[in-house]
Amino acid sequence: MGSAVLPTLRRKREVDAAIRDTLDKVLVLRFGRAADAACLQLDDVLAKSSWDISKFATIALVDMDSEEIQVYVDYFDITLVPATIFFFNAHHMKMDSGTPDHTKWIGSFSSKQDFIDVVEAVFRGAMKGKLIVSCPLPPERIPRFQLLFKDV
Repeated sequence: MGSAVLPTLRRKREVDAAIRDTLDKVLVLRFGRAADAACLQLDDVLAKSSWDISKFATIALVDMDSEEIQVYVDYFDITLVPATIFFFNAHHMKMDSGTPDHTKWIGSFSSKQDFIDVVEAVFRGAMKGKLIVSCPLPPERIPRFQLLFKDV
């Protein structure tokens, strides 16, 4: 299903092409399920923000129920949805948001402006050559989840 505005990627090669071919822009990949309420809320925020960030970012939805996508789900250790992952010129961009996991944003964004601020911070950091950036949002607007790490 997915959004009528945002492209939905269902094959590994589509995700590979998006990561490889998105140049000089932040690529925002939302991993999730179209039937999940939290994913639908995030999709609404992403769709409303897509025009505002179109000069420096591209957004795509990744269907986690697709069998081909499981390689990415395993690689990024996506257990909670929605999970949002950022790339810039094929480099995985990480964000220090005060949570144990810097590789992805877990959960939805509180508002359209919060999402725009995060993507802008990723873009500015990437333009300076950084691979990890600090989250511009105050701690009370960052979703908190209890993460359990196996075999650590």
